[in-house]
Amino acid sequence: MRTYLVVIDESPEAQIALRFAARRAVKTGGGVEILSLIPKPDFVQWGGVMATIEEEARQRAEALVAGAAGTLIQESGLKPTITVREGDGPKIIRELMDANPEIAALVLGVAVGGKPGALVSHFTGSDMAALPVPLMLIPGSLDRDAIDRLS
Repeated sequence: MRTYLVVIDESPEAQIALRFAARRAVKTGGGVEILSLIPKPDFVQWGGVMATIEEEARQRAEALVAGAAGTLIQESGLKPTITVREGDGPKIIRELMDANPEIAALVLGVAVGGKPGALVSHFTGSDMAALPVPLMLIPGSLDRDAIDRLS
């Protein structure tokens, strides 16, 4: 089954990318995998404080993907695969693509203004030619109607 890998965070463009991926998945008989990345926290000298910071970050990420999954199920009927991982985003994305041959595309949202995010910058740079799947960049300026029309 063709699976669209979407990296989700709290940004509006991530929600747009998720909607696009869901609509493509429905039209192609595929699925969606939602990935939430937990950044590795800076070192904190006291272990208990560090553990609390890590746990709070994990809870935020899990709540984020649960909300995104609920929206996806409600709007498209698709039940996504959910992955929450801590560490280097590009490395984790590569590991997921290597482990799952059904991933057919990496779908990222692009912010409306300012510099591209870290993942967009990374995967549109020198690493782009080495991707095993197409990269779909979804402009954050698209509204729901435009996404529905284009997907």
